[in-house]
Amino acid sequence: ASPPRKGSPHERRSHACRRWARQKMLAALVLAALTASPTGLATIRYDAPPPNFAFPTPQGTKYLSDLRGKVVVIDFWATWCHVCTEELKDFVRARDTYGSRVAVVTISDESADVAAKYLALSHIALPVIEDLEGSVFRIYSVSAIPVTLVLDADGDVSYVSVGALSWAELSQAIERALPQAPASTPAAGVLQ
Repeated sequence: ASPPRKGSPHERRSHACRRWARQKMLAALVLAALTASPTGLATIRYDAPPPNFAFPTPQGTKYLSDLRGKVVVIDFWATWCHVCTEELKDFVRARDTYGSRVAVVTISDESADVAAKYLALSHIALPVIEDLEGSVFRIYSVSAIPVTLVLDADGDVSYVSVGALSWAELSQAIERALPQAPASTPAAGVLQ
């Protein structure tokens, strides 16, 4: 059989098929760009609550949603990650600076007691959730660490950092998430 001539029905169908495939690929890329999470985490959206999860405490099981009313800092980390361990001092500083207005939760997916022992040996008094099956990492779409989320007092995501985080960035994120004091109104009969 001789090769198809230029402009033959076979060549035209092949060209149309390639054009259709390019258009589909472009449409898929545009759709992916439009639906990608601006947070960098597929399951996390700004101004919406993140997935809830349970964690043990000395007082019994608590849920992330139980912390509403406070700004919550969630840190995904590991002991082998130098950037992660350097950031821990900033989470302690945040807790010390903001007191009861801020709760800090750290989450590690390492083997049992690895993160807890690291914190104890380093004299770092932060709570750690040992995510032994990686379930919290999965529901938050965390595939690389460090990752830090700041939730406002309503429990909604207000800040996400994928990668290293400075004290300036963390403190600004916390400040923005803190409830604003209500504007004072003048007492009755007071002229303005």
